[in-house]
Amino acid sequence: MAFWNSKSEEAKKTDIILPEHIGIIMDGNGRWAKKRSLPRSVGHREGAKTFRKITRYCSDIGIKYLTVYAFSTENWKRPEDEVSALMKLFKSYLNEALEDFKDDSIVVKFIGDKSHFSLDLQNLMIENEESSKDRDGMVLNIAMNYGSRDEIVRAVKNISTDVKSGKIDVENIDESLFSNYLYTAGQPDPDLIIRPSGEYRISNFMLWQAAYTEFVIMNKLWPDFEKSDLDEAINIYSQRNRRFGGV
Repeated sequence: MAFWNSKSEEAKKTDIILPEHIGIIMDGNGRWAKKRSLPRSVGHREGAKTFRKITRYCSDIGIKYLTVYAFSTENWKRPEDEVSALMKLFKSYLNEALEDFKDDSIVVKFIGDKSHFSLDLQNLMIENEESSKDRDGMVLNIAMNYGSRDEIVRAVKNISTDVKSGKIDVENIDESLFSNYLYTAGQPDPDLIIRPSGEYRISNFMLWQAAYTEFVIMNKLWPDFEKSDLDEAINIYSQRNRRFGGV
């Protein structure tokens, strides 16, 4: 049993197995706005507020790695005005993030192909990573222009290049080596992936890493997601019997 240091009274009553790595598919911003007859951009702004709150809470309770799905490789297909609003939101947030998580010692990393973003946004990502790299707290992976199939293809290409150059031998390629060519190299696979909004699909998120991950689907749109919902998801996870293919 892992030590649970949340201040939540409910959490104190129960022995909890704390996941080392949590992934969250932050889903439901658009539907949240639509239900209120608001522009989708408002939903994304509210979702960003929830992201800050839940990220800080994960850090507070002792989660070591948090990976959030912010913008997928497929999201470019959305209406141009929505994509434009998201880019402005990302830029605004990343400017704030340079100070936002400093007191929490959160290490910020971006996983995905940065090259498709504007130079301003790319530079802000690099600045966030550089300014936080020596912190000793939770690692926050923000998946931006991320798609797991794209990540796997990228890994295969890089492995092929290293085989051709003689850096590695084909016979030495195994699961461990392959994992080291992914964006999450050196990190443990997610123990738990949470998907708010009630959708039952993985949406091209961490396909390789999620081979033995526990999933919790919650019927709540992301902007409405609370700390208590995270507590509930972790409690559900704690009751699972993880066998990793064994008995």
